[in-house]
Amino acid sequence: MNKSEFVNAIAEETGFSKADAARAADAFVDVVTNALKKGDSISLVGFGTFSIKRREARTGRNPRTGDPIKIAASNIPSFKAGKALKDAVN
Repeated sequence: MNKSEFVNAIAEETGFSKADAARAADAFVDVVTNALKKGDSISLVGFGTFSIKRREARTGRNPRTGDPIKIAASNIPSFKAGKALKDAVN
């Protein structure tokens, strides 16, 4: 499902216009993004939890030459599905 299909599904489910559904989808993405930027996590009971995980700096290898390279530390967005979501898809 791509974004336009997602927006259409929201519009059908809620009765919103497609424009309102697009604004709602964009607002959801913005809220999650801004919360994760601040280091917060978002927990939606039954659906799942969006959070940030820290990936430490490490040494890797260039696959072409085999030379070691330094990979910088970074923050990785993470999603852990809730029980109700897991149960719904199984």
